[in-house]
Amino acid sequence: MANRFVFTITELTRHIRDTLESAYPDVWVEGEISNLRVPSSGHCYFTLKDEGAQLRTVMFRMQARLLRFVPEDGQKVICRGRINVYEQRGDYQLIAEMLEPKGVGDLQLAFEQLKLKLAQEGLFEADRKKPLPFLPERVAVITSPTGAAVRDIILVMHRRYPNVAILVVPVKVQGDEAPAEIAGALAMVNRHGLADVIIVGRGGGSLEDLWAFNTEIVARAIAASAIPVVSAVGHETDMTIADCAADLRAPTPSAAAELVVREKRELVQLVAQYEQRLGQGFLQYLERMHVRIRNARSRLRHPARRIADLQLRLDDLHGRMTAAVPRLVTYRRAAITSACRILAAQSPGSLIAAYRGRAAFLGKQLAAGMAAAKRQKRSALHTLVAQLSALNPAAILARGYSITRLLPSLEILHNSGDAAPGAAVRVTLGKGEVDCIVEKVVK
Repeated sequence: MANRFVFTITELTRHIRDTLESAYPDVWVEGEISNLRVPSSGHCYFTLKDEGAQLRTVMFRMQARLLRFVPEDGQKVICRGRINVYEQRGDYQLIAEMLEPKGVGDLQLAFEQLKLKLAQEGLFEADRKKPLPFLPERVAVITSPTGAAVRDIILVMHRRYPNVAILVVPVKVQGDEAPAEIAGALAMVNRHGLADVIIVGRGGGSLEDLWAFNTEIVARAIAASAIPVVSAVGHETDMTIADCAADLRAPTPSAAAELVVREKRELVQLVAQYEQRLGQGFLQYLERMHVRIRNARSRLRHPARRIADLQLRLDDLHGRMTAAVPRLVTYRRAAITSACRILAAQSPGSLIAAYRGRAAFLGKQLAAGMAAAKRQKRSALHTLVAQLSALNPAAILARGYSITRLLPSLEILHNSGDAAPGAAVRVTLGKGEVDCIVEKVVK
């Protein structure tokens, strides 16, 4: 016992920490995320668990900012990190350096998460899409100035419609700086009104190569553009978030150029067709007008005949009016006489006299009813007084009866057996009371 070595808690914990950290400096762990929380510091705290155990895990802000996807509770992940011991609580935990979803690449998961988020906000709704102008004067192309995409767009546009002005806005289309440059270029073109339509895109590549067009900043910049935006990213099989947010998706950059500008030769032919149809329509219109003039001329009457007809109609109307005035006067006079008779029948004097007689009659009925009710109530009152007098205990006592009560409780005696010889009683008579002593009880 004298040779034993005793650790302090701190010493033992540090010894365990050094052993664990040296034994597991770089480990890969597979598990399910649970109890995820991200405080204002930006660090991610969660638990990795499987069917038999769980492991506290922390990913500091610098590493969490590099994640392509958003960690969520319930996700199956593979985590790389190092074992660490938190001495203050005596807990061991995993310091995560890298995190990736199990079974699905982090880029694909980030793509699906962002697509779902923006779709729920309504960023991809059809009613937000703006139509492209019929024939734009200026087209802004936001892409890499050295890629094949910009050459294809310029070549197709010059071939289809050489008159259109093309503004190439050079940006990076790959790498960490690309999303901010693309979004800034979209905002700049809108701010200065540099174009009637915008083409944004690049040539084909892997999912990592096209990732700048799957970022939230680019999608929101496209959706916020007041100028119609055509997305031309990669090949026809490539689908990006920018394609969903744009007003129109083109399968390739060359196809975007074809969608934005029409072919001048077709437009010239269309104008010629419209010119021919306009000329034919104008000739047909002139012919119709000539026919109408001829028909109108055949129906046109001489003004003197029209004046004579109107004069005859005026004379007829004058005669009818002259005959109608006396009849109207007679009719109005009869109506006034009838109204006077009705008004006399409704004279206030006669109505007042009738109401006065009615009031006198009702007054007499009221007085008679009041007298009868008074007599009835007086008779009922006399009957109730007689009944009350008959039931009055004082009247019963006045006829020679008495009430006997024990003293001192004043309990009324109903039976002689309730009193004993020598008991004190009080007898209430018709007039006054007497206190007595019971000498004998007769049953």
